[in-house]
Amino acid sequence: MIPEDSILEEKASYNVNRRAGRKDKKPLPIGVSSYIEAVERYYYVDKTLMIKDFIDTLPKVSLFTRPRRFGKTLNMDMLRVYFEKREEDNSVYFKDKAIWKCGTKYQEYQGKFPVICLSFKDVKYNGWENALKDISELIRYEYLRHEELFRSDACSSAEKEFYSKIANGSMDEVELAHSLSYLSVMLHKHYGKETIIIIDEYDTPIHQGFINGYYDEAVSFIRKLFSGAFKDNKSLAYGFLTGILRVAKESIFSGMNNLKVNTIMEDRFSSYFGFTRQEVHDMLKYYNMQDKMTEVREWYDGYRFGISEIYNPWSVINYVDERCVAKAFWLSTGSNDVIGDIISAASTDILEKLRRLLQGESVVTYVDVGVIYPEISNNPSSIFSFLLVTGYLRNDEISPQADGSYMCRVKIPNKEISLVYTREIISKIKGDQGEPVALQIAQAIFERNISKLSDAINRYLTQTISCYDTSSEAFYQGLLIGFCAMLSHKYIIRSNREAGLGRFDIEMKPMVSELPAYIFELKNSKNSKESLDKLAEKALEQICDKKYDTDLKAEGVKDIIRIGIAFRNKEAAMKIL
Repeated sequence: MIPEDSILEEKASYNVNRRAGRKDKKPLPIGVSSYIEAVERYYYVDKTLMIKDFIDTLPKVSLFTRPRRFGKTLNMDMLRVYFEKREEDNSVYFKDKAIWKCGTKYQEYQGKFPVICLSFKDVKYNGWENALKDISELIRYEYLRHEELFRSDACSSAEKEFYSKIANGSMDEVELAHSLSYLSVMLHKHYGKETIIIIDEYDTPIHQGFINGYYDEAVSFIRKLFSGAFKDNKSLAYGFLTGILRVAKESIFSGMNNLKVNTIMEDRFSSYFGFTRQEVHDMLKYYNMQDKMTEVREWYDGYRFGISEIYNPWSVINYVDERCVAKAFWLSTGSNDVIGDIISAASTDILEKLRRLLQGESVVTYVDVGVIYPEISNNPSSIFSFLLVTGYLRNDEISPQADGSYMCRVKIPNKEISLVYTREIISKIKGDQGEPVALQIAQAIFERNISKLSDAINRYLTQTISCYDTSSEAFYQGLLIGFCAMLSHKYIIRSNREAGLGRFDIEMKPMVSELPAYIFELKNSKNSKESLDKLAEKALEQICDKKYDTDLKAEGVKDIIRIGIAFRNKEAAMKIL
């Protein structure tokens, strides 16, 4: 273990340097979704050229699908502030931004439209009654934000009566379903200009409905709400929606020929959700952390949206704020229950592909970006489409198909997501006292406790796998790499690399000198009479005979633990040196 006083000294020294480097620097916008607040008080990554790309094409209704925490809410509020007609002059928030340098053609759109703006990102309830109540409150507050309509001479008495019903919270579900279309008509009459409607995270109630059993009610209501707002609405200027899934097959957008869908596959708008490499470099330079670029790339880069290489913005911001300690920040930002449900019902073929992904390989799979929640449960093969659009995979190669789907070569994008897989997939199986077996295995490795390691691995094999799954050494290697990944914040984990006189199976190289290194050699026996203990001893001897520790020794690593493991179906034996 690292001496506690050494840790305290290192932290104290780092904090002094960090404070010196952060002096007079703007704070980072963790959890900030207000555009005005972000540009006034925080370090802001300029995404205003998104406005230019929109004005250049002017689609009637735009849907942007991106993973959670990739800047959707902040971008939607940016659009609201830019386009909304207000008494105050909002142009001051853009005059030093990229969009203002694009000229008068784009400046003329600023502050010219009435805007309706709602975010469903927090509509997360166990029952439909409470979900609907929350949606009604969001719409009610949006009505109250436009209280000028109640006094407007341009609106009829019947419209004002409807307005009062919504504003007082006395509307029924049918009236609520028509509320956005009524509000857009009234705004159009009052301002003499068609209305922009923005709905952020539109699919959150649908996702929650799927998990909690009110899916049909959520889909039915949102279909009616959107039909009045975006379909054949003469008072609509433009519409913007964001979400994680497209949900096109639900008929939520049925008949909306004016809808332009921008998924992670499209080139347009590809660089506006998440950070580009240059944006990350500029941020690290601003905070005097340029030397951390390689680590940031390994942990948080790897996404590909259209033609753009993208970093996870939530994780990068938290990494810089947390004194550059690499963690899986994205893991705690949302529920991964759907993934766990899929894994529990996955076929051997899907599990094999997941194993290969965890080993850093890529797999070829069919991808439908319009994947919907019922398909995920009824058709487990759709898991890779879901994992791709939700941010758990990246696409390396794309081949568009005639039906609008794709054939893609996909892989895990970075270390952070590899750790997410480990925790959300491998660690689903519980051991003694309810503790995840995978966590017990990782702890045993870290504690050098060979007895605990042997017991935990045997327990995991017994509880989780079928004998039909255990046909190759690679299968066991993939499992062990997944367990080791839980220590990836302390170790560099490598597999199948040349060292000494051969290729080791797994190596764990410590990031700090106080920790030991590990070398694993695995053997798989198909002979029921063969002694697993002797086979494990043979694996251990191979580590020594082949001198797999050569590179570690050359790098100055002195404490090296060598472990030979032998497997047969659901059994394992191991030897340590």
